[in-house]
Amino acid sequence: MSDLLTLADYQSIAAGLNLPTQSFINGAFRPASSGETFPSTNPATGEVLAHIAACNAGDVNFAVSKAREAFEDGRWSKKHPSERKAVLLNFCKLVSENHHELAVMESLDSGKPIVDCENIDVPEFIHTVSWHAEAIDKIYDQVAPVGSDAVSMIVREPIGVVGAVLPWNFPLLMLAWKIGPALAAGCSLVIKPAAQTTLTALRMAELAKEAGLPDGVFNIVTGSGRDVGEPLGRHMDVDMVAFTGSTDTGRRFLRYAADSNLKKVVLELGGKNPCIVLEDAEDIDQVAEQVCSAAFWNMGENCSAGSRLIVHEDIKEELLERIKIHAASWIIGDPLDPANQLGAMIDSGHFNKVKGYLEQGTAAGHQVVLGGETRDGIFIPPTIFDGVSPEDPLAREEIFGPVLSVITVASYEEAIAVANDTEYGLAASVFSANAKRALRAAQAIRAGTVTVNCFGEGDITTPFGGYKQSGFGGRDNSIHAHDQYTELKTIWIDLSAPGQGNA
Repeated sequence: MSDLLTLADYQSIAAGLNLPTQSFINGAFRPASSGETFPSTNPATGEVLAHIAACNAGDVNFAVSKAREAFEDGRWSKKHPSERKAVLLNFCKLVSENHHELAVMESLDSGKPIVDCENIDVPEFIHTVSWHAEAIDKIYDQVAPVGSDAVSMIVREPIGVVGAVLPWNFPLLMLAWKIGPALAAGCSLVIKPAAQTTLTALRMAELAKEAGLPDGVFNIVTGSGRDVGEPLGRHMDVDMVAFTGSTDTGRRFLRYAADSNLKKVVLELGGKNPCIVLEDAEDIDQVAEQVCSAAFWNMGENCSAGSRLIVHEDIKEELLERIKIHAASWIIGDPLDPANQLGAMIDSGHFNKVKGYLEQGTAAGHQVVLGGETRDGIFIPPTIFDGVSPEDPLAREEIFGPVLSVITVASYEEAIAVANDTEYGLAASVFSANAKRALRAAQAIRAGTVTVNCFGEGDITTPFGGYKQSGFGGRDNSIHAHDQYTELKTIWIDLSAPGQGNA
């Protein structure tokens, strides 16, 4: 956890920032080939922070060609594992030395509270990349049991050029989730940050070069999904795309792969995650604290947010009272003020989407337990709707805002049925004092991560991804993430005596 500065300190850092504005290709900043730009705006104030290079398919082609050149000549892909590890650890050291600057840049660009940027996003970036770096020279290949007449080696090779398409809700952390295992494997990257949040990705590219990452290995192409994301997804010389974002956009990347070179696609997508509180849950105050974190952390702009509270009727009223008490401590305001736990929605379009759900919930006659209104600018305080049915849009659609829908159930069986009644399957939580019952629930819920008596996503050692329409093709985090950035090759060596045939 970083030592927090004062609001005045953060304002001073913000005033002195030299913001990157150009794409980063082949080790250098460069404008878009068209010369066009788009504004990067501070969500909390509406201030235009910078004008960013608006790249297009031509810029994508150039970046991919340089990434391919770097991959094929082996400047990174064929480096000794210990050399790659040393560069990535040096990269992490530079990130640590610049953590206040990066935290402020992240907060300004995304509307995230500085306390999260300082204590979660930047430290977790460092931890993720360093963890994968340390794994580089500790992952062994295999020899198959094929008998004495042959040796069969099963080896991992870097997949090649990877396109990484990032979301706007966790710009730094999602960047780390992609580049950590990809660079550890020896791949070259062409990265498209979300148009709303480009600044920290560009600064990271600069630090990576300073750390010794060769030119052409870490490329950032800025722009829209249509002008950069789609050309990257359709590119015939991209070997894989790793995408985190909406389910609808994820479908597009599968189509792009089908229409082009059948590149590997790994998708981490949306969620409508259940938080089940059974009647035998203990320490209701602690449960309420966890429910608030699940629903309101990062303004609810979180694919694993626990946005459906499925609570047993016997315990609901007491739990809601405790949730209201804890929610009062989630102070909303200037993201640079370390006293605030909640910042702004990412942009006006998303603000209006979430506001529409507030209006919909009120019009449907649901009881507003907390919130239900908006604040000046594009701020939305924690909101709780009670009396929501499993069929209601509030219970079925991913809102991606600080909105908790309360669904009352009368039994364990009903709770599990409601939890699984969704097209998503990313994360879930279950609260029960009965360990056997909680484990049965965790096994019954169809989700990639199920936490018991807490809210969370595991850590770097545990794979993260979803069932059903929440994920496809692989997992982020853990040693399993390395698999998706490598190809498996079998090398068969015939040891049989002459005249005895061969494999």
